[in-house]
Amino acid sequence: MAWILIIFLILLGGLIAPFGDILGTKIGKARFSILKLRPKKTATIITIITGGFISSISIGLLILVSEEFRQRLFVDIPFLQKTLDESKKALIPLQEEQKELESKIIQKEKELNQLKNNIKEFRRGNVVIKRGQTLFIAEIKSSSNEKLDFTKIYNEADKFVRKIVIPINKEAKNILLWRPSDITKIQKIANGGGNWILLIKSATNVLKGDNYVFVSPDLLENKFIVKKGDVITSSILGTNDLNPKSINLKIKSLLRETRDVIKSKGSQVSEIKTNGNFVKKIRDFLQENQNTKFKLEVVSLRDSKTIEPIVVEINILKIAS
Repeated sequence: MAWILIIFLILLGGLIAPFGDILGTKIGKARFSILKLRPKKTATIITIITGGFISSISIGLLILVSEEFRQRLFVDIPFLQKTLDESKKALIPLQEEQKELESKIIQKEKELNQLKNNIKEFRRGNVVIKRGQTLFIAEIKSSSNEKLDFTKIYNEADKFVRKIVIPINKEAKNILLWRPSDITKIQKIANGGGNWILLIKSATNVLKGDNYVFVSPDLLENKFIVKKGDVITSSILGTNDLNPKSINLKIKSLLRETRDVIKSKGSQVSEIKTNGNFVKKIRDFLQENQNTKFKLEVVSLRDSKTIEPIVVEINILKIAS
């Protein structure tokens, strides 16, 4: 069927094409004009219209005779267009994910470059201060009636850092460098009143003998993290946990949880101090009390603020059955 249709279209085009050419030639000789055009241009337009007529007849016959052509023209093409549009919409989230992934890759490359620079610094000199290390801590008590003066704090911090970085050069001064915008921001907050802790941290690795130390100040509220008698964390001991190994694991886990809790509350202390031989106390207690459930509690032994040490003891309590 397809071959017959193709042969028919070729013959039809062959018959109509000479007709269009003859028609254009006769119109040209007759000096016929359309829309005041020259006869030659009019003949050309007639030939073009004839060619369009051939294409229209060809398409019409294909639509009329070929069901497959009708299927592809009126069903498949719109379906493909719709599928293409849906694919473009589905591609948008993937493109966003790609951008996010590329951003993460760039960030990781920056971190890698920073790590490489840090390694180079370690290799080429004696690093006496690490990036992010806290260099100086100052407690600030201010009120709205008093303006915070950074000069005294700066001089004390500068003196302390000079002893680490350039202990031989007694005449050096003002080696600490920080952005004025950081100081303005901190002054604005502190001048509103309250009890604050100023942390001065190193912004880069510092080698012994460096002339300048870039720092980043940070202002934290000096608040109570825990109070005396507060139960910070607790855990239940079952009958299967009443052996030295399980008890030691529970205690270590509790102390890790306690560090996480005080960090989440804003404490700047990295270690927790324990008071007394609580392990022996727990073991003695368990020898006298068997076949029941117990609770371990990490209890604060003092009031502790943002930068003050956290001192705890671990108590064991019998749970009533």
